[in-house]
Amino acid sequence: MSTLRIAVILGSTRPGRNGKAVADWIVDRAAARTGAEYELVDLADWPLPFMDEPLPPSMGQYRHEHTRAWAAKVAGFDGYVFVTPEYNHSIPGALKNAIDFAYAEWNNKAAAIVSYGTVGGIRAAEHLRAVASAVQLAHINQQLAFSLFTDFEDLTRFEPAPHHDAAATKLFDGLEAWSTAMKALRD
Repeated sequence: MSTLRIAVILGSTRPGRNGKAVADWIVDRAAARTGAEYELVDLADWPLPFMDEPLPPSMGQYRHEHTRAWAAKVAGFDGYVFVTPEYNHSIPGALKNAIDFAYAEWNNKAAAIVSYGTVGGIRAAEHLRAVASAVQLAHINQQLAFSLFTDFEDLTRFEPAPHHDAAATKLFDGLEAWSTAMKALRD
């Protein structure tokens, strides 16, 4: 079986976002993994307009080049780690829009969630679980939730507590196991 490919999708595009440091921390921890290759996919590098396809993504008939390129990018992975802040008890619009642009490319794959915010981004994570289910992404239970008050110095400089390292290992283990199982299902 070939090596798993997992995208670390940075879901915030906001200037001055804290998410880049969180995503970099995830990618750094994942670099030591031997069961999968992890790649940062920053939505700021994928300036998708608001959904502009005339047909539902579930039909797979993408008219626009930006949609075809994004769908191809998503399709190239066996699993995903979504890094999301909590904005108004939910995920950023850019992340929801990026998920909405594709459908079959997400199906029967695994996802993990890393969230951050004043209460660890847990409400965003729960909303993201519902969205993931709608595109047939199997989301694992283990998640990381970083508090702006305890894991960020002055609410801006990311300095996660040491206990997150063990939780990250558990997240990677679960995601890789589920990604392997889902890959067998797709094959």
